[in-house]
Amino acid sequence: MRSRLAPALALLAPVVLLLPLVAAPTAVGDPLLPPPTPAAATGGGATGSQGSLIDVTATRRRPPLRVQVLSNRADLVSAGDVLVAVALPPGTPAHRVRVTAGRRDVTRAFAVRRDGRFVGLVTGLRLGRTTLRATAPGVRPGEAVVTNHRNGGPVFSGPQTRHYRCQETARDALCNEPARYSFLYRSTDPLVTDLQPYDPADPPSDVATTTTDQGVEVPFVVRREDGFQDRDRYTILTLFRPGRRWTAWAPQRQWNRKLLVTHGGGCGASYSPGNPPLQDYSGTLESVPGVEPSYVTALGRGFAVLSTALDNTGHNCNVAMQAESLMMAKERLVERYGELRYTIGTGCSGGSIAQHTVANAYPGIYQGLITTCSYPDTLTAGAQFADYHLLRRYFEDPSRWAPGVVWSPTQMAAVEGHLTHVNAVVADEGLFKAALDPEHDCGGTLAPVAGDPSTRYDSEVNPGGVRCSVLDIMLNLLGPRPASAWGPQEEAVGRGFAGVPFANDGVVFGLEAAEQGLITTEQLVDLNEQVGGLDVDRVPTPGRTQGDPASIVRAYRTGLVNLANHLDEVAILNHGGPDPGIAHDYAHAFWTEDRLQADQGHTDNRVMWFGPTPLIGDPRWAGEALLAVDRWLTAVEADRSSRPLAAKVVAGRPADVTDRCLGVAGLAQVPGPDGEPLCRSSSTDLLTTRLSTPREVAGGPRANEVLACRLVPLEASLLDGLPLPPTEAQLDRLRSALPRGVCDWSAPGRGEQPARTWLRYDAVGGGAAYGGRELPPAPPRSGGGWASPAFAPLLRQ
Repeated sequence: MRSRLAPALALLAPVVLLLPLVAAPTAVGDPLLPPPTPAAATGGGATGSQGSLIDVTATRRRPPLRVQVLSNRADLVSAGDVLVAVALPPGTPAHRVRVTAGRRDVTRAFAVRRDGRFVGLVTGLRLGRTTLRATAPGVRPGEAVVTNHRNGGPVFSGPQTRHYRCQETARDALCNEPARYSFLYRSTDPLVTDLQPYDPADPPSDVATTTTDQGVEVPFVVRREDGFQDRDRYTILTLFRPGRRWTAWAPQRQWNRKLLVTHGGGCGASYSPGNPPLQDYSGTLESVPGVEPSYVTALGRGFAVLSTALDNTGHNCNVAMQAESLMMAKERLVERYGELRYTIGTGCSGGSIAQHTVANAYPGIYQGLITTCSYPDTLTAGAQFADYHLLRRYFEDPSRWAPGVVWSPTQMAAVEGHLTHVNAVVADEGLFKAALDPEHDCGGTLAPVAGDPSTRYDSEVNPGGVRCSVLDIMLNLLGPRPASAWGPQEEAVGRGFAGVPFANDGVVFGLEAAEQGLITTEQLVDLNEQVGGLDVDRVPTPGRTQGDPASIVRAYRTGLVNLANHLDEVAILNHGGPDPGIAHDYAHAFWTEDRLQADQGHTDNRVMWFGPTPLIGDPRWAGEALLAVDRWLTAVEADRSSRPLAAKVVAGRPADVTDRCLGVAGLAQVPGPDGEPLCRSSSTDLLTTRLSTPREVAGGPRANEVLACRLVPLEASLLDGLPLPPTEAQLDRLRSALPRGVCDWSAPGRGEQPARTWLRYDAVGGGAAYGGRELPPAPPRSGGGWASPAFAPLLRQ
């Protein structure tokens, strides 16, 4: 036997001699670790080299150490730190484990925490890749490669906008500055529903108490953390006991490890830091007096609350930047406060857009959504509002009407698909004009100065200036316009502006209204002759808007258009009310419903509440919806079965969390004439203000997912349904107005496709990857601190 082993032992001898070097103590002079003995160095006394071989074989059979990156995907870490756990095989003492970050020994950051795990916060990571390696005597090592990015960003959103103006207190050009902490409290006065300033050195006498959903009773005192990431502000709120410690592995007992993310309304662009929104209807409605805001409800139950300025669509309408901001803030929260069970979003109008689009394009950031004043995304609503803008230009200028053509407000509304023309006015003035106007005064910009690109764009005196259209902050996603489409301003500066991702080419506005006899054939023809289009600067053009083909494709690919292809793993509760003409029809909630149905074949992971209060249904529903979705996700969390997460979400919905109509309990279970529950039934469209759009009236789909239709030649048969057939002259006029043809609404729109998930927008060799490139699969054993195991795997494509 010895003779057979001799050659093998000769080969293994160098490995055996090196084993003590690989399994070195944590640090020189560490009192917890005894120095290696000669026996340990040689493999053990009398057994000699044969014993060393047996030890090596045993080592290979034992489970290895496993390095688990908790606070984010390992390749998307930011700000130089990361929360890490090292899983130890049975029989491996923690005091024998050594952890390194590159060549740096970081073992002292780790310890066995109160939950029994070996966890540490690794700080001081350099930019780029670092290998985290865990070793211990007699155990195979484990490692994970983390890629650290700047706290000021970007991580995956691509090149940042130029001429950005940081806050006055910024420490550098990326707007970095240390986090600040302050305190708030809930008063015992029932009429004071929001939080008030709190001074720990001089506490007020009216501090309320709260009992969390884990049964922990504490004073209702909240710590507020305000800081900067990705060149913009974030805010984190938690119930807090001043003077007591809080670490990621030992949070204060009142935290339930759940997270609520709040959002704001609108859709805008900005070139300076903004303020994170906290109120339920921020940017759309003020908080309702006497009704506790949902973020206060959440805090009282033990939630943490998080908000970032970049996740406020009124400040930033770029889904990649929204997702990046949330990811970075959640990473910090996990590193400083602890691991999460699940995350719920809440918000109205633009807040619903942020939730829907981020959840669809970056799955894993949210586990539950509470949407109200709902839209599925920015661009399909934007196409509707662009149509309103052009229709208004014709309707409100009688000089453009042909002789003998007269339009009443009722007829205008019929073409627009609404009860009143006022809705178009509000949508255009309040939402569309500012969002698409490159010359308006947006945050962080200065008045135009000829030839100064750091000042605002002016088509005549400063074509190279900062553009305030929301399309321009989406440049990395949409890409620039090709040289063949450049206008004079683009020619002057030698680059294309962000592409136009929608078109009205081929749309026969008012077709169904004419078929119903609500407008005349001559009105139909005159309208479509005169409506025209828009150029890249929102300037009206005689011809129709054709859009930029590559940008239309990218709008779908990047998730700027939300077809709901990746929403099956989130629990969704939408609540809303009638729209009296302020551009938030409950129809937009049905757009999401229809898209979910088309993708999934069901909508069982979504509940719809419709009530009498305009836009929101009921002021109390924000808090009630939070409690309902919380119970829903708790049930999903408890499901340890092997079935897919989407099935768990459907099965986990509590029996009493069902559709509501007009706030009457049980009415949702009563079937309508078509067999559907009443609040989803087509028989109640008027009741729930499921109104139409200009493109629906033109024959388009009810889900309104088409940015640019496919074209077919205009045949006379298209107008067979008109009470008064067109004359040859009218047909010729219509063909001249639509020279490339009319929409084939039976076909998918141009560029229509599911969103690709977890895209990044930086090119491999530098610059932008327009339209995005796919991130590699999420590194194994990373991101687990974002949610309970039932919601895993997280952060995946």
